[in-house]
Amino acid sequence: MRGIRALSLVSVMLVVGTSGVAGCELADGERGELADIVIAADLELSGAAADLGTAYDRALRLKIDQLNASGTLGGRQIRYVPKDNRSDKTLSLANITDFTNDPSVTAIVTGACADCIEAAKKTINDKRVPTISLSPANNAVNPLTPYIFKIGPNTTDDAAAIAAELARSNVKKVGLLTTDDGYGRDAQTAMENELDADSGLRLTAKAQFKPTDTDVSQAVRDVLDSEPDVLVVWSFPEQAQRVAETARKEGFTGPLLFDAAAAGDLFLPDSSGSDGTSATLIFTQTLAIDAVIATTPAKAARKQWFRDYTARYGTYYAPASFAADAVQVLVNAIGQAGSTDAEAVRTVLETTQMDGLSGPIRITPGNHSGLMPQALVALVATAGRWRLKA
Repeated sequence: MRGIRALSLVSVMLVVGTSGVAGCELADGERGELADIVIAADLELSGAAADLGTAYDRALRLKIDQLNASGTLGGRQIRYVPKDNRSDKTLSLANITDFTNDPSVTAIVTGACADCIEAAKKTINDKRVPTISLSPANNAVNPLTPYIFKIGPNTTDDAAAIAAELARSNVKKVGLLTTDDGYGRDAQTAMENELDADSGLRLTAKAQFKPTDTDVSQAVRDVLDSEPDVLVVWSFPEQAQRVAETARKEGFTGPLLFDAAAAGDLFLPDSSGSDGTSATLIFTQTLAIDAVIATTPAKAARKQWFRDYTARYGTYYAPASFAADAVQVLVNAIGQAGSTDAEAVRTVLETTQMDGLSGPIRITPGNHSGLMPQALVALVATAGRWRLKA
C-alpha cells in the first residue's frame, strides 16, 4: 500500500490578497503522491500561436514562483512541467495522454487551441485529472465535462459586448472575419444571434481563415466586397494584426472591432492602422490597468501583477492574467480540499468564487467557465496604447 503524506497548509491566499483556507491538513491522494504539487501545461510554445503560448508559459512560471516564495503551501512546492503542442491537436493529445498517465501530475493547464482541448476531453475525463483550459472556445466546457474548467472570456459574453459597442456606434452594416476552427464557428454563431433583425444591425458578409494562415487577404477582400461600415475580427493577436493591415491596404477606412482573443501586446504597432478611435477591443481592464485607481484589494492586486510581469519580461501580454488565475484557482481548490485527490479537488473547483487578476471568477456545477461577463470592457486604441473607452 502506498504511504500517505500530510502537511500543514499554512494558508492559501486568494489573488486579491484576502485569506483563503488556513491551517488545514493537505493529504495526498492517489494522484500527486510526491512532495511537490505538479502542474503540467500543454501550450503553443512554437508555431502560429507561439506568442500566446509563450505569454501563458511566462505567466505560469511567474505565478508559481510567487506562490512557492510566499510559503502558501507550507513546505510543499509547486513544480511546473510544460510541453509544446505547436497548435497541433495530435501532438497535444499525446502530451495530455502522457500527463494523465503520470501519477505525480496533480492538474493540467491547457492553452488556446480549441481543436486541441476538444480532442483531449475524453482522455482528461476518463483519467480524472482536473484541468483548466485557457481556450476562448465554448467547446472547452460545453457540453459540460466533469474534470475540465475554463478561465477566459466566453464567446457569448464577448459577442454581447461587441453588439453593445456596435449599437452605440453609427453603423448598420457589419463584416465579420473569424478563424476556421471551433472558436471561429462559436464566434459566427454568437454574432449571428446578436445581430438579429431587432438589433438594427445587418451582417453583410462573413469569411474565415485557418488559424495557421499567414495570408488573410482573400478572406478580407471577400468581406470588404460587401461594403461594410465596420469590420469585426475574431482571431488571435497575430492574425488580427494581419487583418487590420490588409483591410487598410485594401482601402477600408471604417472602424475595426476586435474580440477578446485578439488582445496581445501592450503597445500597438503603427502599421495596424488603429489610430485615433478607429479600433476598439473587447477585453478585461488588464491592458489599461495603469489608468485604474486601486480602490479595492482586487484592483491593487491586478496593478501589482501588471508591474511584476512587466518587470520580469519587459512588457505585458494581455492574456497572461488568465494563466495566473488558472494556477491560483487550482491552488485554492487543493487547499480547500485538503488533498490532491482528483475528485476532492474537482468538487471544490465547482464552487470557486474569486476576484482574480482577470476579473470576478465564479464556477458552479452547471457552469465550468469562470470569468464573469462584467470583467469585459471596451478599450480604444489611442496613441499606440489601449485605453479604457469613455
